[in-house]
Amino acid sequence: MNQDENYQHTIATPVVIEGIGLHSGLKTHLRLVPAPSNTGIIFKRTDLDNFIIEAACRNVARVSYATSLMKKGVLISTTEHLLSALAGSRVDNVNVEIDNLEVPILDGSAAPFLRLIAQAGLRRQRARRAYLKLLKPIEVVEGSKRIAAYPAENFRATYRIAFAHPVIGEQEMTFDPSQESYEATISPARTFGFLEEVEALRKSGLIRGGSLENAVVLARDGVLNPEGLRFPDEFCRHKILDLIGDLALLGHPLLGHVIAERAGHAMHVALVNKLLHTKDAFELVTGDQPHPMSTSPQPAPVEAPNPA
Repeated sequence: MNQDENYQHTIATPVVIEGIGLHSGLKTHLRLVPAPSNTGIIFKRTDLDNFIIEAACRNVARVSYATSLMKKGVLISTTEHLLSALAGSRVDNVNVEIDNLEVPILDGSAAPFLRLIAQAGLRRQRARRAYLKLLKPIEVVEGSKRIAAYPAENFRATYRIAFAHPVIGEQEMTFDPSQESYEATISPARTFGFLEEVEALRKSGLIRGGSLENAVVLARDGVLNPEGLRFPDEFCRHKILDLIGDLALLGHPLLGHVIAERAGHAMHVALVNKLLHTKDAFELVTGDQPHPMSTSPQPAPVEAPNPA
């Protein structure tokens, strides 16, 4: 196994991207900056004196149509696509500098963030990477909705969805990063919504920045986007994308099999919260563990000696 998998990684150089927020409609500049070992993922509101909000379950504020973080009244909204891309790229430590309250939606998927991280490159750090290894099942059930995590040697995610729409219907997918590429299989899948819900959502102050440029929009009988779908099961793939982003709130890569049925952000976060508060359900392990998102060895330069 590639020895780089045993060590934490940050990005090699700072990179910048800008776009509008899906729900706020506000223009936002976002900058990813290398961070020291054991930092984790840190958001910094540059418009508010670099106020820091850690990407941690304890800071989750709202999880209806997106996963938002809040600390002392300061908000970072719609974090899941960026967090998913960071997890998919094996980035353990990074500072996310942002000058507004919402992460840009870009094209509605994680692919633009993945390209941004690839542009920055990865840098191996000296500290060992710790994994959260499940020791017993954890489950959250709400009516017909269910999400559970089971012990496994590697990370896997199975998602089942059901919508009364002819384009979606019932879909199921299992993503196994040891067999499939996150970049090709999951990252391009876009967020989606229904035309009949648009007016009500906008009256509620949501999707002010939404358009066919950053979401798959479904009319009664089909897809409004002229380019169509990127995958026949793009909807299920996007649910897995969101799940991977929300699982990043654990603070460590997960070794376990997560199975979700008709779940969403709220249940993803409920699972994370329950797992972290069930102390005998997991252990932190280091050493010769494959990173959950790895498919093949990807050498990275060793971190140069510096205060970081």
